Amino acid sequence: MSKAIGSPNAGIPENAFILERKPKWRFTMFEAGALGFLFLLVAVWTAFPMLWMIGASLKTNVAISNDPLSLWPARPTLEHYRYVWTQVPFARYIVNTFWVSLIVTAAKLGTSVLAAYAFSFYRFRGREVLFYALLLTAFVPFTATMIPNYLLVARLGLLSSVLGVALPQLADGLGIFLLRQAFRSVPLSFYEAARMERVGPLRILWHVLLPLVRPSLVALAILFFINTWNEYFWPFLILKEKSSYTLPIALQMFTNLEGGTNWGAMMAASTLTSLLPLLAYALAQRQIIETFLHSGVKG
Repeated sequence: MSKAIGSPNAGIPENAFILERKPKWRFTMFEAGALGFLFLLVAVWTAFPMLWMIGASLKTNVAISNDPLSLWPARPTLEHYRYVWTQVPFARYIVNTFWVSLIVTAAKLGTSVLAAYAFSFYRFRGREVLFYALLLTAFVPFTATMIPNYLLVARLGLLSSVLGVALPQLADGLGIFLLRQAFRSVPLSFYEAARMERVGPLRILWHVLLPLVRPSLVALAILFFINTWNEYFWPFLILKEKSSYTLPIALQMFTNLEGGTNWGAMMAASTLTSLLPLLAYALAQRQIIETFLHSGVKG
């Protein structure tokens, strides 16, 4: 290739400026195989209890006693699911748990979006102090707020109600932090261009910013939903009537009634309880992992 006369790079080979980037770590074939085998063992160790739970729910109690470590029965049966469904009003408990999880998830997501939006794009006195104060609430143990929250819910007359379970959980410091990090990864020029077009703050949030951070919103919603679905102690304190129980409370009640001997029925009840969170996580696991990986890109 010809070069311009007088060019400062004349006479220098074209590949002189190409720098070869060498990886910091190189694994031999043996090391890569050993590491993959280790990860496989960890995955099997983690998944085994869940697979055993599903397999045991499809066995008879005799088959569980004769061959307790097998993951899949020779003759699957649904008798335990029929028994659980007729002995316990699981449909009602599923609806109760779903409504509590839906209300808490929607409230946490809404407050996290609005707070993260303000902390990311507005400047006001004490912004950083207030943000870190909210973030610190994520590290306050539940036992420190349990009694004040219970007294507040009781004085408001919200015991044995969905609102009583949801009221102390309408905001989340970790959610505000993660969405703030997601908003700060959006180029500021998008926000400034919308402001120059005299677009209102809420329209900027709804039409410009939220579509850009949709994966983070999905991941956060799934995490909020799963955490609320699996919550046991706070609903146990608030819900006094059996008709208002959530699934974790119903599962504990069913286990006590069976006396810890009907393993097949208990595993069927556990499978029904964990089915929806497992499906939700399986559908959104990529967004969840990306959200936590990218949460520290901008600080």
